[in-house]
Amino acid sequence: MNNTSHHDERIAQMTFASVYPHYVTKVEKKGRTKAELHQVIEWLTGYDRKKLQELIDKKVTFETFFKKAVINPNAHLITGVICGYRVEEIENPLTQQVRYLDKLVDELAKGRKMEKILR
Repeated sequence: MNNTSHHDERIAQMTFASVYPHYVTKVEKKGRTKAELHQVIEWLTGYDRKKLQELIDKKVTFETFFKKAVINPNAHLITGVICGYRVEEIENPLTQQVRYLDKLVDELAKGRKMEKILR
């Protein structure tokens, strides 16, 4: 993977609150619910709905968002291509975690069964 430190830094400094509405729009446009999105986020990060809203309100960066998260031990089972990169080959841990989340949201929007998404 051709990953630059500039790219990793840009991802680290993005706020979760700025991306979250796009996740909601993406899944709802495809007939999935916000509750299902929250279930996927909670599976990956351990954040319940209340904690997630708190982090959105505080406008935390992805760096802070994932630093405070308890990543699911099965997250390494998330594989495939997202944004042109194979998630299992991403070397920067934070960038990989953000792409894990992107991949899960993508799978949800594509109609994959929840039990398959939540490995």
